[in-house]
Amino acid sequence: MTAALQVEALVKRYRPDRQPAVDGLTFTMPRGATWGLLGGNGAGKTTTIAMLLGLLKPSSGRILALGHDMARDRFAALARMNFSSPYIALPHRLTVAENLRVYGHLYGVERLEARIIELAEELNLSDLLARPAGELSAGQKTRVALAKSLINKPDLLLLDEPTASLDPDTADQMRGWLERYRAISGCAILLASHNMAEVERLCGHVLMLRRGVVVDHGAPAELIARYGRDNLEEVFLDIARAPHEVAAP
Repeated sequence: MTAALQVEALVKRYRPDRQPAVDGLTFTMPRGATWGLLGGNGAGKTTTIAMLLGLLKPSSGRILALGHDMARDRFAALARMNFSSPYIALPHRLTVAENLRVYGHLYGVERLEARIIELAEELNLSDLLARPAGELSAGQKTRVALAKSLINKPDLLLLDEPTASLDPDTADQMRGWLERYRAISGCAILLASHNMAEVERLCGHVLMLRRGVVVDHGAPAELIARYGRDNLEEVFLDIARAPHEVAAP
C-alpha cells in the first residue's frame, strides 16, 4: 500500500539570501496514521502544509500524496484530500449551509444535502446552518471549518489548530469525533497544533520542527522518555529553548 504522504528533501526558500523556511524535510507517513507537526512560530509548519496542499511550489524536493506526485498530478490527490484552519475565513455572506454546499460541489460530493445534514448533526451545527458565516463566534467558525474539511470524506486530512477557540468541552468532543472518523474511514491525519495535550491524545508520531528542520521525531511517549520529562509540552519547551539545534536521531 502506498503511503499517505511521502516527502523527500523538501526545501522552500522565499529569498536566496535568507535561511530556508523549510530545509531538507523528509518523512513518510503511512495510511491511517495521525501524525503531529510541531514547532514554535516560524518553525516552518504553515509553509510545509501549504506545499503539501500544492499552494506553494517547493524550491526543491518531492511530495507524493496518496501516491500522486504533487508537482505533476496534484489534482488527482487533492480530490481525496482536505484541509482545515480556523485562521482562513469562509465567505462571510454565505450561510453555513451555503458554504458547505459550495465546497461539496467543488469536490463533487454525491448526496450532498444528506452529507451536510450528517455533518451538522455530528458537529452540533444544525442550529447554525441558516446563519451567515460572518455572524458566527470563533468557536462556531472552527466547527464549521472542520465540517468543510470533512465534506468529501477525505483519505488525507491536514489540520492546522483544529480546536482553536473552542471551549474545553467542545474541543474534547471534536477530538473524539476525529478519532472516530479516522478509525472508521482509515483517513490519515497530519495535525499542526500548539496544544500538546491534544497531540499526545491524537498522534501516534510527531515531527518536531525548528527553523525549518526536523530536529527530533517519534511517538509522544518515546519523546517524553528520551528527554526525561513528564509530558510533551515540557519536551516542546526543551527543544524550542535549546541554544543550538537538536540532532535528530
